[in-house]
Amino acid sequence: AKSEREIIGKAVLRYRRRAGLSQEALAEKADIHPNYVGRIERGECSATITILLRIAKALGVRPYKLFLKL
Repeated sequence: AKSEREIIGKAVLRYRRRAGLSQEALAEKADIHPNYVGRIERGECSATITILLRIAKALGVRPYKLFLKL
């Protein structure tokens, strides 16, 4: 079973690619460090809800979509 971190990470990666953004571009839009984006996408760390809200806004998706297992 996938962990919550992996589900969120895959969703961030999917929506980032769909938006045509690099990790660096997403990081800049969300005002976080580019390395942090990579760690989130790989499921290596748990992002706070504040960070996830900023990422969702930067990606132009509703926050709940980051929690859906597809």
